[in-house]
Amino acid sequence: MNSMNRMKKFSFENINKLLIEKPWITWVSFVVALVTVFLLGLLAASIMERRSESLIAFAPKVKINELESRNKIWGENYPREYTSFLKTAEGNFRSKYNGSNLVDELSADPYMVILWAGYAFSKDYSKPRGHFYAVTDIRNTLRTGAPKNENEGPQPATCWTCKSPDVPRMMKEMGISNFYSGKWAAHGPHINNPIGCADCHDPKTMNLTITRPALIEAFARQGKDVNESTHQEKRTLVCAQCHVEYYFKATNKGADPKKPGTYLTFPWDKGKSVEDIERYYDEMEFSDWTHQLSRAKMLKAQHPDYEMWAYGIHAKRGVSCADCHMPYISEGGIKSTSHHIQSPLNNINQSCQVCHRENEEELKQNVYANQDRVYELRGKVEENLVRAHIEAKLAWDKGATEDEMKHVLKLIREASWRWDFAVAGHGNSAHAPVECARILAGSLERSGNARVLLARILAKHGVSAEVLLPDLSTKEKAQKFIGLDVSKLKNDKDEFLKTIIPKWDLQYVQEINKK
Repeated sequence: MNSMNRMKKFSFENINKLLIEKPWITWVSFVVALVTVFLLGLLAASIMERRSESLIAFAPKVKINELESRNKIWGENYPREYTSFLKTAEGNFRSKYNGSNLVDELSADPYMVILWAGYAFSKDYSKPRGHFYAVTDIRNTLRTGAPKNENEGPQPATCWTCKSPDVPRMMKEMGISNFYSGKWAAHGPHINNPIGCADCHDPKTMNLTITRPALIEAFARQGKDVNESTHQEKRTLVCAQCHVEYYFKATNKGADPKKPGTYLTFPWDKGKSVEDIERYYDEMEFSDWTHQLSRAKMLKAQHPDYEMWAYGIHAKRGVSCADCHMPYISEGGIKSTSHHIQSPLNNINQSCQVCHRENEEELKQNVYANQDRVYELRGKVEENLVRAHIEAKLAWDKGATEDEMKHVLKLIREASWRWDFAVAGHGNSAHAPVECARILAGSLERSGNARVLLARILAKHGVSAEVLLPDLSTKEKAQKFIGLDVSKLKNDKDEFLKTIIPKWDLQYVQEINKK
C-alpha cells in the first residue's frame, strides 16, 4: 500500500513539474477539452433536431378522405413525396433507347405501322413518359379518337382504368362492371387527376394497397389473396396493377368470347410466360383484331412489364420495382421513398449503386450492351414479319385458299405475339434480356417458317420472283400504304381538344366543388 502511494505521489509530482516547465501543455489540454465538449453538444443538438424533424414531418395538416383523388391534397400532408412526384413532369432525360420525353415511336420505327395494320396503334404510338402526363396523353392520342358526346368514339371506358386515381373513386360509386361499360368519352368529364397517391396508398394508414380489381381477381383465380402479400412484394404489385398484359373480356350476355369486350382481365390462369398466356388465348380462340394485310387473327400485347420482370435476375433476388425506380432517400432525419418514378439510369447513385459497386459508366454500359443485342434481334424480326404480312396479302390477291393459308396465318399470329410481347414492355430488354432474346428468337423462327410456306403458295399461284417491299422509310409512307388518312384524324383530334376537353375540365371542377 505504501508503495502505491509513493508511485502516485511520484506521478503527480512529475506531472506538476512538467506543466511548470511546459505551460503550453495546459492550454492545449484546455482547448482539446473545449472542442470535445463543443462537438458533443453539436451531436446532441443534431440528434434532437432530427428527432423533431421526424415528428413534425408526419404531422397531418388536412384530413384525407377515403376517395380523395386529388394529388395536391395528399401533398399537403406529404410534401416531400408530392414534390418528388411532380418531377415526373420532367422530360429532360434520354438514355440510349428510352427516356422521359415524348418520342413518336412510329416515326422512329415505321415497320410498326405495318405490324399493327388495322389496329389503333398503327395510327399513333409514342414511348411512355412520366405519370404526370397520364391523363393528358390519353386525351391527346389519336387512338382514343375525337368523340363529340359520351356515346361516340372507338375505345371503351375501360381504357381509363390505369390513368388516374379518380378511377377507384368512380368504381366505388358506380360498381366495377358499370365503370367498364360504355364508351371512353363517357368518363371524360369525371377523370382529371394523373396517376398518383390514391392509386397505391390507403389514406388512413398510408400502407400500400391494391386499388385495381383486375389484379385482385387474377390472384383470386389462382387461389391467392393479393392483400396477404408482404410489404416488399407490394412494392412491385402496386405497379403490377397496370404494368401487365391484359385484355378486355366479353362478359355481356350474348357477347362473342372470341372478340374483345370491356371487362379488364389479366390472362394469367395458365401462368405468366409468353407461351402460357398464348395458350390461354388460343383455347378460347380469342383475337384482338384481324390484320388488315395478312388477315391473321392477331393478339396485341399491352405492356407485360411485370411478367417479363419476373424472369429477370432482379426478381429472382427479391428486388422490387420501387427499389430501382423509386429508391429510398434520406433528408435530415427523415427516410422516405422518392416518388420521382423514373429510369434507374437517371439515378444510378441512389438506385443501382445501393447494391452494385461498379462505377456509373460501367453499370450504364452493361445495360446498353444487353439492349444492343436485343434490339439487333428485334430489327431482324420486324423485317421478317413485315415481309410475311405483305407476302400473305399477295397470296390472297393471287387466289390462295383459306385451307392453304391456315398454317401460315397461325405462324404469323404466333410470331407477331412474341415480337409484341418482347417489345411492348419498354424496359424488357433491361429487366430480362435473356428471356427477351429467347422470345424474339421464337418469333424469328416462326416468321421465317411462315415465309417458307408463303413462297411455296405464291409459286403455286404463279409468283416465283422475290416480293419486293414498298417504300416504308417513314411513318407517313407506311400509313399511306395501309390507307390511313392521318390528316383527318389529326384535324378531328385538334377540334376535340379545343371544344370538348375544356367542357370536361369545367364539369370536373363543378363536380368537385359540389362535394
